[in-house]
Amino acid sequence: MQIVRLLVAGVWACIVTVGASLALSYWKEGHAAPAAKQDYAGGLVYEKTRVINVPMIADGSVQGYIVAQFVFTADSTVLRQLPVPPEAFVVDEAFRKIYSDENLDFKNLSRFDLAHFSRTVREHVNKRLQADVLQDVLVQDFNYVPKDQIRR
Repeated sequence: MQIVRLLVAGVWACIVTVGASLALSYWKEGHAAPAAKQDYAGGLVYEKTRVINVPMIADGSVQGYIVAQFVFTADSTVLRQLPVPPEAFVVDEAFRKIYSDENLDFKNLSRFDLAHFSRTVREHVNKRLQADVLQDVLVQDFNYVPKDQIRR
């Protein structure tokens, strides 16, 4: 008899816990603030991307990382009409271009053609978004950090 009471109490506790969790999640969903969409006044806007770290692999191991950050310019009216923000596409295209560039001498970045790089990123992002969104992609930061200089 005590075992039956214990099982009933356990099942009751589970039902109450699940019910309370569902009620709380529905309540929070209903009272959550809507995601703030940037309000663009008009003209060109400048937006910074997050910093990316691109591993540089040579001789079968990671030698270091290219640390880069970009700024892109876009027409505010076109940005308002986009279903997704272009920042993720800029970061993705930049990462792909840096990672796959066979001619990139990561130990001597002064030889890297940044004008061609930013033009290529802009063209690929505009093609993926199927609109002429980006006017220009600017390089905010572009450095190489060897693996042995990374703090642990």
